[in-house]
Amino acid sequence: MGYRISVDTGGTFTDMVLLDEDDRFHVGKALTTSDRISEGMFAALDVIAEALGKTAKTLLAETDILIYGTTRATNAIVTKKTARTAFLTTSGFRDVLVFKEGGKHGPHDYSYDYPQPYIPRRHTFEIDERTGSGGDIVRPLDEAQARTVVETLKARGFEAVAVSLLWSIANNEHEAKIGELIEEIMPGVPYTLSHRLAPILREYRRASATAIDASLKPLMQAHLRRMQSDLRDAGFAGDLLVSTSVGGFQEIETLVERPINTLKSGPAMAPVAARAYAAVEHMGGDVIVCDAGGTTFDVGLVRDGQLVYSRDSWLGPLWTGDIIGASTVDVRSIGAGGGSIAWVDPGGLLRVGPQSAGSVPGPACYGGGGREPTVTDAALVLGYIDPDYFNGGRLTLDRAAAEAVIGTLAATLGKDVDETAHAILVIANELMIKAIGEITVNDGVNPRESVVVAGGGAAGFNIMPIARELGCETVILPRTASALSACGMQYSSIVFEATRSRFTDSAGFDRTGVNAALDEIDAELLAFRDSLGIAAASEVTIEYFVEARYRAQVWELDTALSKPHLDDDADVAELIEAFHQTHDRVYAVRDDESPVECVNWKGRISIRPFEPPPSPDPSDATHAPDAATTRDCYFGDGVRVPTPIYRGADLTAGAAVSGPAIIEEPTTTIVVYPGMSARLSVAGDYILNSL
Repeated sequence: MGYRISVDTGGTFTDMVLLDEDDRFHVGKALTTSDRISEGMFAALDVIAEALGKTAKTLLAETDILIYGTTRATNAIVTKKTARTAFLTTSGFRDVLVFKEGGKHGPHDYSYDYPQPYIPRRHTFEIDERTGSGGDIVRPLDEAQARTVVETLKARGFEAVAVSLLWSIANNEHEAKIGELIEEIMPGVPYTLSHRLAPILREYRRASATAIDASLKPLMQAHLRRMQSDLRDAGFAGDLLVSTSVGGFQEIETLVERPINTLKSGPAMAPVAARAYAAVEHMGGDVIVCDAGGTTFDVGLVRDGQLVYSRDSWLGPLWTGDIIGASTVDVRSIGAGGGSIAWVDPGGLLRVGPQSAGSVPGPACYGGGGREPTVTDAALVLGYIDPDYFNGGRLTLDRAAAEAVIGTLAATLGKDVDETAHAILVIANELMIKAIGEITVNDGVNPRESVVVAGGGAAGFNIMPIARELGCETVILPRTASALSACGMQYSSIVFEATRSRFTDSAGFDRTGVNAALDEIDAELLAFRDSLGIAAASEVTIEYFVEARYRAQVWELDTALSKPHLDDDADVAELIEAFHQTHDRVYAVRDDESPVECVNWKGRISIRPFEPPPSPDPSDATHAPDAATTRDCYFGDGVRVPTPIYRGADLTAGAAVSGPAIIEEPTTTIVVYPGMSARLSVAGDYILNSL
C-alpha cells in the first residue's frame, strides 16, 4: 500500500499529515496561500518530504489516497465572495430569508440593526404557484410566469439560482419543473432545488440551506477542480476525496453537487480524531474536543463514543447569522486562536478577538508586518515559545516585535509587559471556557466526567488551566495535535446522509407513511453505495435516526432507530422509549405522558475504504527525562520562574515531567503549568493531568 495524505487548509496554516507504510504519522505545516491553495499544500508536503529524504513529487506519485479539507466555502461566505445568486420562492413568501428565525437574541433589543438576509431581497423572485402541506396542488404552477422569471435571471447575469417553494417536500413537481426551465434557458448555470438538498420541515431552514448551497456552487466547483488539476499536474494519480461537515468524506464529483457540505469540513474532523485518540488511550465515553488554531478556537463533543450532530449550526452569530440547515457535526467556533488580536475597548477593558491577524500579515512576531498584539505574541513574550524553534525552526520569530506590540498595549493599560501578556492568555482562556460550557453544561454533559482531547498549534499554551477550571482531570494532547483535523481524516469514512420529512406523533403514529419514508431513505443510501467503485470491498454501516420532540417543544433531538423498518406497534413503542431515554440523558427530564412528535427521518451510511492506523498495547511505565535546557517563563504572581525545557524528539514512551515545564514539539508547544504534570504514552500522546 502507498502513502495516505490528509490536508486541512485553515485561515492561517495548511496542515498536512502523511501516513507511511509503517503506520507512522508525519506532519507538515505551511502558511495558507489563499489565492492558490495548492501552493500552501505543496509547501507543507515539502516539509514532510525533507524529513523522509524524498521529493514532494515522489511522495505524491507514491500516494494512493489524498483527503482534502478546506475553509474556502466558509471564508467565501464571511468575506461575501460567493456567486451572485437569485432566490426563487412561492408567491407571498418573499421574506422567508429576511425574517430568519427572529433575527435577534431579544425581540425588544434595538441596540443593533436587524441583520441582512443571505440573499438580498432585490434578488428574490416570487413564483406563482402553491402546494399544500399534504402535497395537493392548491394553485397550479404558472409556467409562463416562471419562464419569464428565469429569462429575467439570465438577462440580469445571475451566476446561480436557489429554488425553495412552499411544501415542495410534500410534492416536488413545481420545483422540478423550474429546474427544467433553468437548464433550458440558462444552460450551465448551477442551481439548487430545496427538495433535493434538504427535504425537511421549517421553511426558513430549508430555504437558507438552499440559498447557501447554490451561492457556493460556482466557487467550489472551480476551486475543487482547479485543486484536482494542480495535483494531477504534480504527479498525483490516486483517489482524491474531500472531507465534509458530517464527519466523513466524499468524492469530488459527489460533493460539487452539494458544496454546502464543505462548510466546517475541517473543524468537523476534530471530533473524529478525538474519538480515535480517546479510544486508543482507553478513555472513551464523553470527550470534549478543543482545537485551537491560528484563527479560531473550535469546540466539539463526543458523547458515549459517538459524534454529536446538529441542524442548528449557524454561519455567524446565533439568530443573526445564517443557519446552515443541513446536518453537521456539532462544532462551535469562537475567534480566540493563536492569531487573535488583543485590544482595549472604549471602556478601558482588555479584549481578545474575534479579529485575527491570519496568515497575512500574521502576528507581529512572524515578521510579516503585523502591528497588533496577538495570543501568539503573548506566549512568546511569556517565554513559552522558543523563537528559533517555531514550526520546527522553519519560521524564526521576532521576539522584539512581539515585546513592542505588547508593550504598547501595556502602556495603555498601565501594566508591565509580562502582566499584560499573561492577561491576554487569561482572557483567551475565559472565552474558551465559556465556549466549552455552551456545548457541554448547556447540553447536559458534565465536564468533570469527561476527558479533553486538545489539538491545534495553539492548544498547548493554555489547555491545562482551562481543563483545571472545568474540573477535567485528564487532557490528551497528541504529538500530532497541531494537525488534529487532518489526523481525523485518517480515521474517517465516506459518509452520506439521506433525509425525508414525515410528521407524525405517538398519539396517532403513521407507521405506513414513516415506513415509506424510511424505504426511500434506504434506497437513496444504497444507490449512493452502489455508485462508488471502492464500496464493494469496504466495511459498510448504515444507521437510522428520527429528529423528535415532545409536543409544544421547539427543537428536536436525534434519536437512533434500532432497525430500518417499523414492523409493528412494539417497534413504535421501542422508538418512543428511546426518545424518552435520550431526552432524559440530555436534559435530565422525561415526560412519559406527553406525546412524542417525529419530524424528520434520516439515514447515514458510512463506508470505510481503508483501515485506520493500529493501536499499540498500553503501558503505565514511567521515567524522568533530562531537560534540554532551561528558560525563564512567566506564570503569574509577578515573577519569572526558571523552567526546564524538553524537546519532544528526545522523549520516549513513559517520559513524565512535572510543572513548571515546557515541551517543544516541532509543530506545537505544551506548557505544563506549576502543580501539573505530563506523560508521553506508548501511542505518542501526551497525557496531561491538571488537578
